[in-house]
Amino acid sequence: MTPAPSLQDLIEIVRRDAGADDVLEQLATARAMVSELNDTGDALLGHYVDRARGSGRSWTEISNVLGVTKQAVHKRFAGNFPLGDEAPTLQRFTDRARHTLEAAKPAAAALGHNYVGTEHLLLGLYAEPESVATGVLLTASATRELVEAAVVARVGRGSATGEIHRSFTPRAAAVLTLALSEALKLGHNYIGTEHLLLAMYRDPESIAAQVLAALGLDRETGRARVLEVLAAWQQEQPGDTE
Repeated sequence: MTPAPSLQDLIEIVRRDAGADDVLEQLATARAMVSELNDTGDALLGHYVDRARGSGRSWTEISNVLGVTKQAVHKRFAGNFPLGDEAPTLQRFTDRARHTLEAAKPAAAALGHNYVGTEHLLLGLYAEPESVATGVLLTASATRELVEAAVVARVGRGSATGEIHRSFTPRAAAVLTLALSEALKLGHNYIGTEHLLLAMYRDPESIAAQVLAALGLDRETGRARVLEVLAAWQQEQPGDTE
């Protein structure tokens, strides 16, 4: 296994990044580095937990590898999503929202991934170019090409071939549940692509949330733009939903 950076390596990085000999400045830089390393470590474990679940491995198997209880690993990496990982009913989802969910699987297959994660749900939004969510992405210059490149930069391409038959990872499945919460917050009786997009922000460690933030669409910016595009959409097409 490639050795992790040594303590001396990290000290040198802190000295360089601090840009000063002031010990408090270096301490602040070290604190920021540790926080970032912790976040990166959690994201790394979460990524491989998602992949393990997507490949059909059980919570028991994963908990054995991580050396914690099944309940502990589930609480940490799957939030409040049920242990059965059953996706919520799609009855309230609009046709466009359902289409984006269907598009997530071929998006995963195109990247050679044998699981469907939040990053693939994000890519699936582009299957409906006239939707509110895609309007938000495109007005922020977040094209599908840029999003895919950002996804590949984080998780790479896989070697899986053929159609994806696996269900959503826990984080991706949770997006479907949280989309209902976002719809209720906005007083909507349907779940559209905009609610799926907002739900992706609820887990800041997910690949989708990381990609959105890297492209200039952090949670606050994304929500503000959803409200703007949604208001304009409703004025242009009253009574129509997404």
